[in-house]
Parts: sequence; structure tokens; C-alpha cells
Amino acid sequence: MSVTLEQRKHNVFVGLTVVFIANAILAEIIGVKIFSFEQVMGWQPAQIPLLGNLKLDINLSAGVVLWPVVFILSDVINEFFGRDGVRRITLLSVAAIIYAFFIIYIVTSLPPAGFWVSNNATDVAGNPFNINTAFASIFKQGLNIIFASLTTFLISQFLDATIFYHFRRITGSKLIWLRATGSTLISQLVDSFLILFLAFYLLGNWSWEQVVSVGIIQYIYKVMAAVVLTPLIYLAHYLIDHYIGVKEAEHIVETVDA
Repeated sequence: MSVTLEQRKHNVFVGLTVVFIANAILAEIIGVKIFSFEQVMGWQPAQIPLLGNLKLDINLSAGVVLWPVVFILSDVINEFFGRDGVRRITLLSVAAIIYAFFIIYIVTSLPPAGFWVSNNATDVAGNPFNINTAFASIFKQGLNIIFASLTTFLISQFLDATIFYHFRRITGSKLIWLRATGSTLISQLVDSFLILFLAFYLLGNWSWEQVVSVGIIQYIYKVMAAVVLTPLIYLAHYLIDHYIGVKEAEHIVETVDA
């Protein structure tokens, strides 16, 4: 039985939705880890002099590994399904993230089995270790971080979709890199600083100088990642074009959000 154009479009939307939501949830969960980019590259600590007396190393949340992928997927979805498609997937992602944290809150609150704690009472080096505390510390995030992260995610996604839409009205179906990179540059500027402002300045104890300093590093990384990963947008476009049909896909892109 032949697959209709609408079925192919539906299959593409479902596939992109699954990958988008999976990456969004993973980025939220792994975001509690802060890693040293200098050590990854084998460099010495940067100690970059910025505002005030701060000297900044290039330390990043592990979540930034996946967030550029999320925003690239957002641009691909916007390309074929418009702003409404991005908004639907964003709201579904927020609901899935809230559900994930709700389940995490429940399981981290469960009393641990005694043998599980005693069997894991030391780490590989023989040092005292409480596996239940470690489990809760890794998975359970503060409400301020969850609130700030979800608020920032919603705002930056809707902003990205709107800017992408206006770029497409100017460029038509050409210059994918321009509308994808342009929308990401602006939306990620908001994303990089807003989450730090909400989570650590407004609801935490960071100084304004720390927010600005860390935000600059986060934004530089996200911009570089967006530029480096731009070819993936063309690859996704190519695969979708040939799955749906080149002429059909071109028509969809030209008429979406019309």
C-alpha cells in the first residue's frame, strides 16, 4: 500500500517530535553537572579577566552539549511545519519535562533498601560513600532551577520560531543557513542570560557580574556550536526532501505559515 503525502508529513513530524523531546528531557536532567571545557581540550584553566575581580574559567553545564541540537531540530521543524509546529512540540516537551521531574521527585523521596546502601557503602577507591544521597543529588534539582529552565526554554523557543518565521518571509526557501543561524544567535542570547538571571540572581545568590560573566561564556559556546552544526540542518533537509518528495517538500516550505 502506497504511503500518501500526508502520512509522510505525519511520520516526519512524529520522528522529529520524538528526537526533540528526548533531547530536551536529557538536557534538563544532565544539566546539573558542570564540566571543564579546558580539561576536555587539554588546556590550562583560562582565568579570563572579566567584570570586577572575576577570573573566569570555561566551565559549562553538561546540558549545553544537547541544547544546540534542540535548537537545530527546532529550526528544521519550523522549516516544514511552521511556528505552530514548533509551539506544539515545545509545549509537549515542557509537559514531558515536568512529568520527568515529578517522577524523579517521587523516586528520590522513596526510602532506600538497607542492603542497597550497605552494598554500595564505599566507592571504587574505598572511600565512604552514600549511594542514596548521591542518587538524590544527581537527579533532584532545586525548584528555582526547574522553574528558570522551563521558563527560559519556553521563551527562547517561541522567540526562535518567530525570528525564523520573519527571516523566511525575507529569504523564501533559500538561504537556510541565514534564517537558522540568525534566529539561533538572537534566541540563544536570551536563553544564555535569562536562565542564569532567573535561577541564580533573582532566585539565588549570584552577583550580577557572575551572571554576565558566565552568560558570555555560555553564549559564545552556543554560537560556535550553532555554526559548526549548521550542516546538520542541510542534511536533515535533504533526508526529509527525499522522503516526502523534493517538489512536495519545496512546496511545503514555500507555503508554510503563508
